[in-house]
Amino acid sequence: MTRSKLKTILLAVSISLVAFGLIFFPKESLEASRRGLEMWWGVVFPSLLPFFIVSELLIGYGVVKFIGILLEPLMRPLFKVPGIGGVVWAMGMASGFPAGAKLTARLRQEQQLTAIEAERLVSFTNASSPLFIFGAVSVGFFNNANIGILLAASHYLGNFSVGLLMRFHGGDKVEKESLRKSDHFSVKKAFQSLHQTRIKNGRPIGQMLGDAVTSSIHTLLMIGGFIIMFSVFNRLLYIVNITDVVAVFVGYILSLFHISTELALPLISGMFEITMGSQLTSQTEDVELLFKVIITSFILAFSGFSVQAQVASILAETDIRFQPFFIARIMQGIFSSTFVFLLWRPLYVNLYTMSDKQEALPALANDQGLSWFSVYWDFLLQYGALITITSLCLYIIFYIKANFQQ
Repeated sequence: MTRSKLKTILLAVSISLVAFGLIFFPKESLEASRRGLEMWWGVVFPSLLPFFIVSELLIGYGVVKFIGILLEPLMRPLFKVPGIGGVVWAMGMASGFPAGAKLTARLRQEQQLTAIEAERLVSFTNASSPLFIFGAVSVGFFNNANIGILLAASHYLGNFSVGLLMRFHGGDKVEKESLRKSDHFSVKKAFQSLHQTRIKNGRPIGQMLGDAVTSSIHTLLMIGGFIIMFSVFNRLLYIVNITDVVAVFVGYILSLFHISTELALPLISGMFEITMGSQLTSQTEDVELLFKVIITSFILAFSGFSVQAQVASILAETDIRFQPFFIARIMQGIFSSTFVFLLWRPLYVNLYTMSDKQEALPALANDQGLSWFSVYWDFLLQYGALITITSLCLYIIFYIKANFQQ
């Protein structure tokens, strides 16, 4: 039997089993679907939409090219990517998954990146947003804002480390379509590129904004489908006890690192969906806080199969391969977990808590202004659905208007 035929059989059997699961466990599937939908329309959609729209406008009007030329002397030596990678990196960290993949794919479609450069860039520009780390995980799940400082530092240092390693991806291969022309800092050239891109674009601001909204919402609808699907899939695995079987193997691996095996189930859940995995990890009892944070850091870095499927779908529209991204997620999980262990004492124990009050919420958190993440998170939970519905109505209007014009 050929490898292709075996793949066909495995895919057909897997999809059939999921279909049977939906038939035999309709109530549990509906509940899991509802939970995924609430997360999407209450948090993911309203938090990502502004960044997606702005990024489309930045690319369309040449601002990304302008900043990219200025950042070329920094990004090229460090990560072997063009200066525009700095914009993708910043937007990816600010907005969260999978903004880095979407921006990288758009720049590849615009021929501003080679395939190898795009694979390097996408591997370290997809990150969890500060809003999710501080608002949801630290304050919402752990009830400790200072955990967010440790998680954020470890997460973004892990991203940086992956970027440094992935610079060797593809070696020194020079592609025929290589786009690099100059590594020199030039403000004049940056302004010329900005102006030429705007002139070449030619679309009025109204059309540009409409296209940006339509494209962004289209991507977010796809993301919502993946979130719901993996929420249901994760629940079905738990119901049929497959998760428990895998937990035995995962627990053995955790024991090798002297980490409580009680964290095996939350880790498996987090490998499918980061929100549920992080929440279950924080709620695990009789486990040292350090180990909970280590597992949470790995979950955030690995980003879950749900996010990875979203990235794979976005990259499928280009010639960017998914495999380097997947390997990078494993690497970042290892890096981020290691950084938590190394930074635990200087960034948490020594600065914010006494060793006998690790579970308490220090007063210093409010003094440093970290509580606004919690306020913003609560705002999204309260009004996010309204923002989503309004945006979808605008999407329908733009879509109908565009079709009538054609």
